[in-house]
Amino acid sequence: MKNFALIGAAGYIAPRHMKAIKETGNHLQVAYDINDSVGIIDSISPDSEFFTQFEVFSNYCHNLKRNTEKKIDIVSVCSPNFLHYPHIASGLRMGADVICEKPLVPTEAILDELIAIEQETGHKVYNILQLRHHEAILKLKEQIANDSRSEKYDIELTYITSRGKWYLESWKGDLNKSFGIATNIGVHFFDMLHFIFGDLVESEVYYTAETKAGGYLEYDKARVRWFLSIDANDLPESVKGKQPTYRSINIEGKEIEFSGGFTDLHTVSYQEILAGRGYGLEDARFSVKTVEHIRHAQDKVTDESRLHPNVKQLLAERT
Repeated sequence: MKNFALIGAAGYIAPRHMKAIKETGNHLQVAYDINDSVGIIDSISPDSEFFTQFEVFSNYCHNLKRNTEKKIDIVSVCSPNFLHYPHIASGLRMGADVICEKPLVPTEAILDELIAIEQETGHKVYNILQLRHHEAILKLKEQIANDSRSEKYDIELTYITSRGKWYLESWKGDLNKSFGIATNIGVHFFDMLHFIFGDLVESEVYYTAETKAGGYLEYDKARVRWFLSIDANDLPESVKGKQPTYRSINIEGKEIEFSGGFTDLHTVSYQEILAGRGYGLEDARFSVKTVEHIRHAQDKVTDESRLHPNVKQLLAERT
C-alpha cells in the first residue's frame, strides 16, 4: 500500500484522484487546498490530515520521511494549471513520485526543468493522459496501425464541454493561470491525436476567443480540423438538452463518438502508473509543445478547406 498526498483537494478533478487512490488499494495520508470545501474526503479517507497552508502541509510531509510506515510515496497534483510546476517540484523534493493532472506544464522549457529535478531527486513524474486508456481510442489506434493505406486521413475533432458563467470568473478564465481554452481543455485531445496518428507536421490556428478555439493540425497519418468550446450553444442539435458534453472524431464521414467511457479512466491511469507503465515527462512533451505553439500562433486562414465547420461559421459571423 502506498501513502499519497494530494494537492488541490477542493478542485473539480480531485475527487477522481481520491477515488483512484482508494480503488487501487492505497491510502490518502494528507491533503492540501487553500479552500476548505473538501467534505468529499469523508467518504473516501476520513482519517486523512488536511491543511490550508502550503508551508504547514509541506512541513508535515517532510517530517513523515522519518517514519517508514507513514512517509509519502506519491504526491497527486490537482491544483490550478499555473501551480503545477512548483507543486510537482515540491513533491519530487520531498522524496516522492508525482502524478499530475493535465496540462502538465505550459512550456517545453519548464518540462526540461522538471526532467533536471527528476535526475536530482531520483523520483519520477507521471502525467494523467487518460484518453490513451479509452477503449474507443485504443481500437482506433489499432485500426490505423493495421491500415496499409498511404493517403492521410481527413479528420474533424470536436470537443464541446458546457461551462457556466463561473468558468470565466474563476482562475480558468485568466490566461496567465489556465493558459487558455486550447491548453486547458484541449491538451488531452492533442496528445490523443499524436498517440494515434504520429508526429506533428504542421499547425495553424484560425480562431481564438475566451470560450472557444479552432485550427488545423497535420500529422504523419492525418489532417485534422479541430474545434474546442465551453459554450453550450455550440452543442449539436442532436444532443442539446440531453448531455452537456460532446466529444467526436469524424474520420472521412464516419463518426467515432466517445463522450462515454470516461468514468473510471483515472483509476485505470493509476493502475498503470503503479504497475510501472505510466506516462512520464517525455510522453507529455508532444502535447506541451503543441499547446505552446497554439497559444503563440496568430489567427490566419491560409486554406479554407482546412476550416472546421464551426470555425467557418464563426469567421463568417465576424464579417
